[in-house]
Order: sequence, then structure tokens, then C-alpha cells
Amino acid sequence: MREIIFDTETTGLDPKAGHRLVEIGCIELIDRRESGRNFHAYFHPERDMPAEAEAVHGLSMQFLADKPLFAARVDELMEFLGDAPLVAHNAAFDFGFVNAELARVGRPALDPARMCCTVQMARKLHPGAKHNLDALCVRYGIDRSHRVKHGALLDAELLAHLYIEMTGGRQIGLGLASAATGAAAAPGAATPAAPRGSDRPFREPRPHMASAADLARHAEFVAGLNQPLWLDTV
Repeated sequence: MREIIFDTETTGLDPKAGHRLVEIGCIELIDRRESGRNFHAYFHPERDMPAEAEAVHGLSMQFLADKPLFAARVDELMEFLGDAPLVAHNAAFDFGFVNAELARVGRPALDPARMCCTVQMARKLHPGAKHNLDALCVRYGIDRSHRVKHGALLDAELLAHLYIEMTGGRQIGLGLASAATGAAAAPGAATPAAPRGSDRPFREPRPHMASAADLARHAEFVAGLNQPLWLDTV
């Protein structure tokens, strides 16, 4: 299963108020594991950068002055996203900005049905707790010490680790889940073994219970011990 974890940085909070996308970072997951592929881009916003936004992500207009417009890289972005589910923290915010930029260049909006929001997941898993990225990284033991300011690719990488942990952890991709049997397993039931491949030789089960001879040898050994410690407590 292919999924895309992504994050954005912007000039403000509301695309309807004229705020623009300035950075996007995307991480590809295959079967809940990072594939090593990512997409990262900065964009010129065609407007000023408010001081409060720059304080959050550190992206100044001086830095963004020579960066391309969104239109110049939209084809690369859409090719990378493909038709995969899109995972973001407070996903409605990120979807809103990406869709606003897509509308400006005459491209179809991202389908909300593809949206997976880790804030909503966290609220269900940990009601009443803090659900920001820093707090969740602490809860799940994810190192965020290198996160001095917000950054789209860095935050997407942290979110990828967080999403993996929130959806079952690393073991989800190790083949430990039971094979589909057409019926739900009872809670606490043992996981059935995977079917034995036809190329594997059959081996008789090995006995694990002590034999009568083993028990006799053990009794003889114990009888020969000189003042064993456990007799002091009898």
C-alpha cells in the first residue's frame, strides 16, 4: 500500500485571505515503511512574508526570492502524489492551501476522500491530551531535538514516524498479522501460522516434555547436592 505523508509552510493561516504556500515536503510510505523517496520544494509566494509567519518557519522573502512559482513544479508534485492516500497533521489546513494553489493554475483540487488527518487520529487515541506534533513525538518517543523551527520536509519526516507508531508500529510490516481467514478472530486468540510453502521440507514436531529418563537423571542429580540453599527455607 502506498501512502504519502506531507506537510506545508505558508505565509499565514487562511488561503482565502490571500496567504500562499511557500514550502511542501512529502514522504513516501510503502506498506507503512519509508521507501526513501520524497518530494520537497520551496515556492515564491508572489507577496510579502508576514513577520509572524517567518518567526515560525524561518523562510524570509530574501531566501524565497529566487524560488520557482508553484506552477513551475506542479506537474512534479502531482506525479509524486499519484492517487495515494494523503496523510497530514491538521490535514484540512494543508489540503486547503494545496487546493488553493491548484485552483490558481487551473488544476483539479485534491479529493477530500484521500485525506487522513493525524490530529483526528490522536484525538481518538488520546482524548484530553495535547495533540500537536511536539507533544505526540514525546508521547511516542520520537526524537525531535533537531526541530528548531517548523520545516515542511522535517515535519513530514517526524509525522511519518509518528503515523507508523500510531497505526501499529514497525511490526505492522513484518508479516506478523494473521492471514485472512474470512472470519474475525476472537480477541486474545493465537495468531495462526502462515501457510507452509511447498518448497519447505516437512519436519516432525520435536518433543518438549521431559522424558522419564530425564526426570530420573534430574532426581539423581538433586539428591547428590551438598546442602542446597532451598532446604534452608523449608
